[in-house]
Amino acid sequence: MKPKATNHTPQKHLFAIELIDLVAPNHELVKLAHTIDWQRLEAEFGQLYSADSGALGKPIRLLAGLEYLKQIHKLSDEKAVAMWCENPYWQYFFGMQFFTHHMPCDPSSMVRFCKRIGEQGTELMLSLTVDVGLKVGAVKESSLREVVVDSTVMDKNISFPTDSKLLERCWKKLVDLAKHAGITLRQSYARAGVKVANSVSRYAYAKQYKRMRKALKKQKSYLGRVFRDILRKLDTNPSAALVVQLRQAEKLLKQDKFSKSKLYSQHEPHVECIAKGKSAKPYEFGVKVSVATTVKEQFIQCCHAMHGNPYDGDTLYRTLRIVEDVANVHPFTCFVDRGYRVHMAERYDVFIAGQKRGVTPASKKKLKRCNGIEPIIGHMKSDGHLGLNRLKGILGNKLNAILAGIGQNLRKILSLLRFFYVWILCWLKMCLSWRNRTNIELFS
Repeated sequence: MKPKATNHTPQKHLFAIELIDLVAPNHELVKLAHTIDWQRLEAEFGQLYSADSGALGKPIRLLAGLEYLKQIHKLSDEKAVAMWCENPYWQYFFGMQFFTHHMPCDPSSMVRFCKRIGEQGTELMLSLTVDVGLKVGAVKESSLREVVVDSTVMDKNISFPTDSKLLERCWKKLVDLAKHAGITLRQSYARAGVKVANSVSRYAYAKQYKRMRKALKKQKSYLGRVFRDILRKLDTNPSAALVVQLRQAEKLLKQDKFSKSKLYSQHEPHVECIAKGKSAKPYEFGVKVSVATTVKEQFIQCCHAMHGNPYDGDTLYRTLRIVEDVANVHPFTCFVDRGYRVHMAERYDVFIAGQKRGVTPASKKKLKRCNGIEPIIGHMKSDGHLGLNRLKGILGNKLNAILAGIGQNLRKILSLLRFFYVWILCWLKMCLSWRNRTNIELFS
């Protein structure tokens, strides 16, 4: 059913403390709570709930606020819910009236909320952060028309893939699923498979690569024998898990060094191997993310996952269209690096680093600020969840990238509000000290 709205009652509780008496009115979270358009979120996301079936949903402001604060502080779902009981500012941010000591919801409610709103819902949450930035002065409306675009890689939470590891795990899963389906295998290679896997790691450590390749070939033959044995004895209606595992085993048996769209993980089959030319990290396993920020304030306007490892120039037009949808402003000028030399965004004024023709002194000065997007990406990876994606599947890649951009914008807004709060306190202290000093001089 549709969730209840968070309403305040004029009646006081005898044993409950009102949050307005606990929090400081000039605190950055209190100001941010009054600036976000919560009514728009409740109106848009309320349409995604059923009106007459299911249990009563949790308040939308509660779940959206938990997601906001989780991205700001780089927390897990469990820690974000646990922080509720010990922080009155968080409870005030969620629209609560009285301080409570019990958990607001189960951490799994946040996962279901993100799946319910999907990619369009997270884009709306990102758009609201841009509106808040305009209200508090963190970004100017004229700055939204000039953007810097760059790409990075969002790593997936998987172990480093090796042939031996993939073959061993696939063989073990096939044996377990066959046993669960009641299929009696001719040979399961329970001892021989483990022995060969251990020998592969030992040969690789000793740099005996000829013996290692021979052991890998034997390991691959074990998987092929189990795979063909299951196919011969398979029922007419096999389980879905067994069918998926058989497809992955077939892909592993066919792929070689030069194959396209390889399988790098059993539980995340959509992981891509991306080479960005870094000496410290030549290959990254995840998905490419396109990031767009303003030139002056470096405010995030787009942070979307682009699957299929596309060329950077092919993603530029789609990125600028997303910027239009999020900021509701047409970006007239775009500044990119040399990786975007061939693109399909002719309707926009695109300036490429190192370009000589058609560059004015003003645009040349802004081209020098293109590298300012690199530390922003670094902050999203170190201070946010862009560095390691723990959400599952293609939808998890899209949601995690947008939520990382939301967290970066909110951290910038909170730092600005915190600066104003400290500045006002210092000004008041100076006024009080000046007043005391003048009073002492008058009476002396």
